[in-house]
Amino acid sequence: MTESRNKSGSEANLTTPTDLGQDARKEVSAGLTKLLADVFALFVKTKNFHWHVSGPHFRDYHLLLDDQSTLVFAMIDPVGERVRKLGGTTLRSVGEIASLKRIADNDEAFVQPEAMLDELRRDNESLVRFMRELHQVCEEKEDVATASLIENWIDQTEERVWFLFETTRHTR
Repeated sequence: MTESRNKSGSEANLTTPTDLGQDARKEVSAGLTKLLADVFALFVKTKNFHWHVSGPHFRDYHLLLDDQSTLVFAMIDPVGERVRKLGGTTLRSVGEIASLKRIADNDEAFVQPEAMLDELRRDNESLVRFMRELHQVCEEKEDVATASLIENWIDQTEERVWFLFETTRHTR
């Protein structure tokens, strides 16, 4: 929780009804907010690579990365809204995203196309791992709704991993 949130004292005004206990609400909301930061970071990196891919497979890679960025972007609102359904508060700034994300940026001037896809594959694999960890918390706290959402997001992310893996299989 940022200092500005503590000072405002208005978080109580943002709570919503749920039968989950306060501990479950706090822990799951915090995990989802961190996941949301990761999803934002992955979206920006995927778009970065989409815009900067080059080479003989440009069209295929460009379209693949556009499709993947759309799928990642589609996770953003449901993750944030789930936090709010739990009565929590979520990201308020790019700075907060930067402080919470676990997906590393890539600010290189040039990245080989296959290296881009491999890096995104690894990042998506990390995202799956983060979601599995959060799923465990949901199970412990009996938050079946969040667990169900996470299961779908894991499946979608594993599909992205599969596509990235198969696209560069010949280059390994």
